[in-house]
Amino acid sequence: MPPVSELEPFDDKGRVQMVVETPRGSTIKFKYDEAKGVFTISRNLAAGIAYPFDWGFIPGTLSEDGDAVDALCLHREATYPGVVLPCRCLALVSVDQMSSRGRVANPRLILAPDWQGTQSLNVESELSDRAKSELERFFLNATLFTDKDARILGWHGAEAAESYLRKSTR
Repeated sequence: MPPVSELEPFDDKGRVQMVVETPRGSTIKFKYDEAKGVFTISRNLAAGIAYPFDWGFIPGTLSEDGDAVDALCLHREATYPGVVLPCRCLALVSVDQMSSRGRVANPRLILAPDWQGTQSLNVESELSDRAKSELERFFLNATLFTDKDARILGWHGAEAAESYLRKSTR
């Protein structure tokens, strides 16, 4: 079986393939170590902070920060590190942060589940103003006590998210 990092960004039905790194509810950030082919602990989140949804990456992509494109899948269940979720794009959140190369773009895809029998959230409420504000707050709080100094720059729709994903494909 090939490592998850070698999967294509889209499956044979054209759905986005998100690899879960950190499951919903986790207070620890996991990271896929491509060289070892395993998931490792990246860091603890600050007290009281937990992932609101499954967090991961899109294999076969490269973002401006040098990692695969980051993604958050809005669904009701928690999965496990390494699970591949078939999804569809909802939005793109423009984020930048500090790195060893200075300030770099590090956008996040917001995805919805696209598999049989899923209990998706209501599409109209998935990205309400309140939901967007909560996700922004989470993205900022998840980097507390790091040197990333993340900033939210704005939101873009599903078309922009898919376009970004396609241009980030290796």
